[in-house]
Amino acid sequence: MAQGEVLEFEEYVRTRQDALLRSARRLVPDPVDAQDLLQTALARTFGRWDGIADKSLADAYLRRVMINTRTEWWRARKLEEVPTEQLPDASIEDGTEQRADRALLMDVLGVLAPKQRSVVVLRHWEQMSTEETAAALGMSAGTVKSTLHRALARLRQELESREAMSREVRIREAQGHTAGDRAPATGAAQRARAGAQLRGQADRRHDERGRERCAA
Repeated sequence: MAQGEVLEFEEYVRTRQDALLRSARRLVPDPVDAQDLLQTALARTFGRWDGIADKSLADAYLRRVMINTRTEWWRARKLEEVPTEQLPDASIEDGTEQRADRALLMDVLGVLAPKQRSVVVLRHWEQMSTEETAAALGMSAGTVKSTLHRALARLRQELESREAMSREVRIREAQGHTAGDRAPATGAAQRARAGAQLRGQADRRHDERGRERCAA
């Protein structure tokens, strides 16, 4: 690659690195993996930089490289997965509502197949058109539309399932609090009844002693 091309690529990376890293974070939620994904994509693009005639399409080219790289990683890790009965501890995000929503969305995106996730990211996060998404992923516009439709339906199903589980947990917690509130009231009633019985017994003994004194 000519020196001028190298300098041009370095300038491109300096100006577009933050935006490209955000795209990587949408493809892989872990920040370390996202950095690795971007660096791998940049390394792969560097050797082909002079082949990109229209540099205004460089972002789309990088995104496609990242998507392809992520798919390769996903397939490799799929082969290495070992079933386990214990789930890993969930990472805890910052306590702000915005970060919590982002964490939930990134987690929910994990239920999608790599191709579905790529289509959702490009269409809804990157705001790319159907035609641009099709070109970036190497598929037809019709395939993009059908894939997006199935992906959004899957996301809705997952969100509804999680909301149902959340409601069930809240109901159980409320029932537990209600049962806990009733227990002290029952104990107090029992103590009141016991006190009344003792007072009744004391009154009867007092009356009996009075009758005995009168008889004497």
